[in-house]
Amino acid sequence: MRWNRTLQTVDVHCAGEIGRVITGGVLNIPGATMADKLHHLNTVDDSLRRWLCSEPRSGPAGSFCLLVPACDPAADVGLIILQPDQAHAMSGSNAMCATTALLETGMIPMAQPESVVTFDTAAGLVRATATCADGKVTKVTLDMPPAFVAGLDATIETAEWGPVRYDLCFGGVFYALVDVDQIGLTITPENARQLAMIGVDLRNRIAAQEAAPHPMTPALNGLAYVMFRAEEPDGQLRTCTTLRPGRADRSPCGTGSNSNMAAWHARGRVRPGDVVTSRSIIGGEFRTEFVGETRVGPHAATRNRISGQCWIYGLSQIGMDPTDPFPNGFTLSDTWGG
Repeated sequence: MRWNRTLQTVDVHCAGEIGRVITGGVLNIPGATMADKLHHLNTVDDSLRRWLCSEPRSGPAGSFCLLVPACDPAADVGLIILQPDQAHAMSGSNAMCATTALLETGMIPMAQPESVVTFDTAAGLVRATATCADGKVTKVTLDMPPAFVAGLDATIETAEWGPVRYDLCFGGVFYALVDVDQIGLTITPENARQLAMIGVDLRNRIAAQEAAPHPMTPALNGLAYVMFRAEEPDGQLRTCTTLRPGRADRSPCGTGSNSNMAAWHARGRVRPGDVVTSRSIIGGEFRTEFVGETRVGPHAATRNRISGQCWIYGLSQIGMDPTDPFPNGFTLSDTWGG
């Protein structure tokens, strides 16, 4: 065996959503800030993401959590999320996976009953408070980036469903939040394929007409996902975030739940102290607490805490043989969709 590149990962899932935490093999990414590093990965050198996130080394489900030295001295470690479409600034489920991996492997010493890990992300500092017992992280609570609404009840015209309304919100990345009844589906496992493909299609159409500029950080510009939502009989939230090239988030989605709290606040439905439970397409739950109000540039914003749990299921070593014919990976529509 002769490899010219080697990475180590701790493989974790958060309510079923895979987050593979890179714990060795990447020293750093160029850039003075985390936003600069994100920009570098998306516009200058995309090879690490393509190598890891495509076949034959990976598949459409799940993400890689890239840990790098923090740029902000208030943080313990920098975090960037690598996914099949691009690198992203923030993900709630992946931040929970990274917290669990760092503490349960001893990369950051675990304190009981609580340990704190602060992440430097392109969307701002994210403080993770882990509840710990007997060497296990039993809950991770994230102080999320401020969430704000860029537009309520925007519409896109479609031939299939007529005008589709959406809320354009930022919760760490930009979302179009779409009430799922507009497309005649429910958020259930048997509809996952249809939801995924329709959601990605809607995302691409909306992104073509909506620049989604961030008022403070240009590296955060652009619509990342469509999240379908439905209100449950008990008043809580059912979600399905759809990710390019065409899959459904297995978790209740942290940045999406963060975004939705901002939308509900803009409509006067919640106030500080309120808690909303978000449920995923497979029944996992996140708890979102509305902590307080703030501002992001010209936008009123909410500060929220999101809680969930993760489980480590494996350790991996990934290598690159210099004669491998697929150094950048590949995707096929039989697995990845159109």
